[in-house]
Amino acid sequence: MMTDGASHSGRDGPQDDFRSALLGLIPHLRAFARGLCGRPDLADDLVQETVMKAWAARERYEAGTNMKAWTFRILRNHFLNEIRRSSRMTEMDEGAEDLHLVAAPAQEDALHVSDLQSALYRLPKERREALLLVGAGGFSYEEAAQVCGVPVGTIKSRVARGRAQLMAILGE
Repeated sequence: MMTDGASHSGRDGPQDDFRSALLGLIPHLRAFARGLCGRPDLADDLVQETVMKAWAARERYEAGTNMKAWTFRILRNHFLNEIRRSSRMTEMDEGAEDLHLVAAPAQEDALHVSDLQSALYRLPKERREALLLVGAGGFSYEEAAQVCGVPVGTIKSRVARGRAQLMAILGE
């Protein structure tokens, strides 16, 4: 017998809506994570951690705001924190992480990534991230700026320069 007014449907209202929305974002989070780190196994770990952090912070999420931008920011921040924590990055100067995020294409690479993907990984981290958010993620410049915590003009510049650099790399 239910005495607290709860229904028998098993739905928790806003919490269930949050869960459904979060689960619906997993393919987008996975694509963004793979674009950031280039490794499916690491990307899946990033997504799992992002979902867990978002779930733990669900009380802080403001209903009606852009959940996709909110979760992408969680993923991005976690990714950057992991880079900073890695043992090989502790002795590097600030900004040196960009050099390690760019993977040189190798013919022996077991994954045989496409020319476009290889070119994308040759871009500086900030440009690749902006292109992934605006181009592949479907974010507006304003939303991408919110995710990255930078002004809209910075995102526009990164996208424009990233596209130009990508075209130059592909033209080689």
